[in-house]
Amino acid sequence: MSQPRTRVIKVHANDNVAIVVEQGGLGEGTVLDDGLVLTVPIPQGHKVTLEDIATGEDIVRYGEVIGTATAPIPRGGHVNETNVRLPRAPALHDLPLATRPAPSAEPLEGYTFEGFRNPDGSVGTKNVLGITTSVQCVAGTVDYVVSRIKQELLPRFPNVDDVVGLNHTYGCGVAINAPAAIVPIRTLKNISLNPNFGNEVMVIGLGCEKLQPSTLVEDRPVKIYENTEAADPEANVLSLQDESFQGFGDMIEGIMAMAERHLERMNRRRRETCPASELVVGMQCGGSDAFSGVTANPAVGFATDLIVRAGGSVMFSEVTEVRDAIHLLTPRTADETVGRALIEQMEWYDRYLEGGQADRSANPSPGNKRGGLSNVVEKALGSVIKSGTSPIVDVIGPGERIRRKGLTFAATPASDFICGTLQLAAGMNLQVFTTGRGTPYGLSMVPVIKMSTNSTLGQRWHDLIDLDAGRIATGEASIEELGWELFHLILDVASGRHQVAADRLGLHNDLVLFNPAPVT
Repeated sequence: MSQPRTRVIKVHANDNVAIVVEQGGLGEGTVLDDGLVLTVPIPQGHKVTLEDIATGEDIVRYGEVIGTATAPIPRGGHVNETNVRLPRAPALHDLPLATRPAPSAEPLEGYTFEGFRNPDGSVGTKNVLGITTSVQCVAGTVDYVVSRIKQELLPRFPNVDDVVGLNHTYGCGVAINAPAAIVPIRTLKNISLNPNFGNEVMVIGLGCEKLQPSTLVEDRPVKIYENTEAADPEANVLSLQDESFQGFGDMIEGIMAMAERHLERMNRRRRETCPASELVVGMQCGGSDAFSGVTANPAVGFATDLIVRAGGSVMFSEVTEVRDAIHLLTPRTADETVGRALIEQMEWYDRYLEGGQADRSANPSPGNKRGGLSNVVEKALGSVIKSGTSPIVDVIGPGERIRRKGLTFAATPASDFICGTLQLAAGMNLQVFTTGRGTPYGLSMVPVIKMSTNSTLGQRWHDLIDLDAGRIATGEASIEELGWELFHLILDVASGRHQVAADRLGLHNDLVLFNPAPVT
């Protein structure tokens, strides 16, 4: 029996809208299977009304109110940002905390990947030398020396995957002692602790900056390497203004010599079999569309639960794309302390936006709207599905490191690049990134698995997308099947058996720090 030519997706029984699946959208006068006739053309991913909606009446998707109609919308009409009024955000007081019992799920045993074990007990999915910088002034020099290292040194150390400069725009001209300065400072300190850098630290500074290079290695323990002497963290800091350097050539040779010592140690490392419990996976979405909450994000949520069942760690983020669905998350916190921490992060970000004379209506982007998302409420409801159904065991602030196995909310802005930077600092060793509109986003420090939410994008960007979740919308695969497929792909990528498109093509974005502190 052949499939109907046109299809729409209604997510919840109580919804009064559905989204158009057909590539190219549906034209005016199209008759759906239930006899509904479209009164206007409706693009792919956009919402069609399933009943007459009067002015002021609720528009319901995912079983939740996403807004109210600003004008009458007839059955078969087009719902978009022009005729939906944004509702108030959920009040943060009196939310239910830790009221939902954890779903019963058997532990997932026997799954492994081939990773790089580190002296601190963490496991990397890459073996990368990261060169941390304390100030933007040295970025050009670091780019220059990274190029030299790749050409002259890296070929001698075949077990090292890459050398990357951790450049950023922070370090000087900033209010270094302002309370909010803790965010960028701890972000920089914790990025160098990412498992994919093998517990190596190498800091290049200028010397006169407010963020002194030594700050980035303070409180780090001295490491003892097999068959080597103790490595003092201070010995891995180099300032270009050091008076012993006679010219630029001397500076470069000093950095090259330091890098060679690190590469020699890192080259001794080999992949070994590690349990899936050593995975630390960051879940993120960007360039989202109305399919995000129907296809890719639910499949990611299913994979999230699999990783948690295997004893691993997963983090989800993006405060502005959680805020309007917070009432769905606080009941899932492991205890009231975690629930209150989640609310505190929402409150902090509300104040942050108010201080900048902005609010949550600045999200979604024009591209999100072209993809069928009417407002941030609809976007949030589709975004939080990435978190699956597991209990939320911890909440960490921007730039903090992950502390517990299981599902963690890592507070970050929704900006793709800032979120990715903060998840790196939190300690992820692999990232999954879903997109409906498309983005070449990638990170050189960790592999990024890119999932398309619709097959139109998956086919058009066939060499940029690693996994097409649009098959869920067309009925070719189920959420569970795609979730398992993603889980196995994660293990293959973490093992180095499969190279993601961004790495194959060398598409890597710069680090972008979240700096809520004043700039002087």
